[in-house]
Amino acid sequence: MKTFKIGGVHPAENKLSAGKAIETLGLPKQAVFPLSQHIGAPATAIVKKGDVVKVGTKIAEAGGFVSAPIFSSVSGKVNKVDTVIDASGYRKPAIYIDVEGDEWEEGIDRSQDLVTTCNLTPEQIVAKIKDAGVVGMGGACFPCHVKLCPPHGAKAECVIINAVECEPYLTADHRLMLEKPEQILVGVSLLMKAAKVEKGYIGIENNKPDAIRLLTEKSKDYSNIEIVPLKVKYPQGGEKQLVDAVINRQVPAPPAIPVSVGAIVQNVGTAYAVYEAVMKGKPLFERVVTVTGHSLSNPSNFLTRMGTPMRQLIDAAGGMPEDTAKIIGGGPMMGKALMNAEVPICKGSSGVLLMNDKEARRAKEQPCIRCAKCVGACPMGLEPFLLATLSELKDWERIEKEDVMSCIECGSCQFTCPSHRYLLDYIRYGKTTVGGIIRARNAKK
Repeated sequence: MKTFKIGGVHPAENKLSAGKAIETLGLPKQAVFPLSQHIGAPATAIVKKGDVVKVGTKIAEAGGFVSAPIFSSVSGKVNKVDTVIDASGYRKPAIYIDVEGDEWEEGIDRSQDLVTTCNLTPEQIVAKIKDAGVVGMGGACFPCHVKLCPPHGAKAECVIINAVECEPYLTADHRLMLEKPEQILVGVSLLMKAAKVEKGYIGIENNKPDAIRLLTEKSKDYSNIEIVPLKVKYPQGGEKQLVDAVINRQVPAPPAIPVSVGAIVQNVGTAYAVYEAVMKGKPLFERVVTVTGHSLSNPSNFLTRMGTPMRQLIDAAGGMPEDTAKIIGGGPMMGKALMNAEVPICKGSSGVLLMNDKEARRAKEQPCIRCAKCVGACPMGLEPFLLATLSELKDWERIEKEDVMSCIECGSCQFTCPSHRYLLDYIRYGKTTVGGIIRARNAKK
């Protein structure tokens, strides 16, 4: 069975909510929409206090080519345009809407009827995806239409769908595959048509045998879409790792991207969002979110409107356990600890993980013993111990030469370190600093 070649680790899977069908979460009393919900330029608010909106009303325009519009997930009245603390822990511009009912914009097909025929051109499909605000749903939130418009000199040969969901605890993609397989396959075919390619792959780790069986059965009518079972190994959901596992091609170091070797990678949730945008006229304003944790009484998967505070999901899953020490936005490997439970659900909110004190407490950091386990675990072939040390010493010139910008921040190095060194913390610090230096340098050119 296939997998990627370099590095990787095997954390406990802890898929506590895998057997829980998707439930529709109730509406919030107030929805909050940060304007930075994607990689690239933040969106620009086009509503003001007192404006009345419906479900599906555009409330913010894309701020540039690498950007995406934002749509209201509720109907009601704009309370204010202010700031909110988002999952990053920083205050960001946001739109607050007081909820009054559930009135939808006309033109959104709310029926459950499957639509499979699309007579649109590739350019028209891309335009619909762009206008609907669809971004990568796996967490990176890269605007989908940008990936479908490769840079000059690059030619796509296939679309690869990331359905591995390798992050421990999270099960949103798994449940989506079990409950919406036909819609996902139509979405994949739309992405292939938009990218002007004849071949599509859906990579699924073999800890989801039910999803593999179901999509294999449903894809019999799609001769150009192949279901690819993969060995369980983290971080197989990384774009470069998935390309290696599925088509045995290695993406070079930045600035190379998957399309440099002929592949366009999209998340399985993105494929479903593309189906809804193109075939149902539905902008991206809701998504499936996993709420989980060992102390939680009812780990669940909720179809959640954007802007809903995370506390509402936690309450719906049984309430905040008394021993909760950390609330993680996302999973334990790449997720980030949140400042409070009022952080709103955004396009990239794949999960909410509640960790108890025992799980959340970090072990005391010890000196490096030169075991090189972090080197063996790094899926990018880097030397994490060296990058962390250089970052601690603030040797920015050397750390840039050692290719810190290739780090995908998967946490495999820190996970495998027997000395419990805070490798990822230092590397993130170094990567952020070097990224700023590079941007400043390029701005002077």
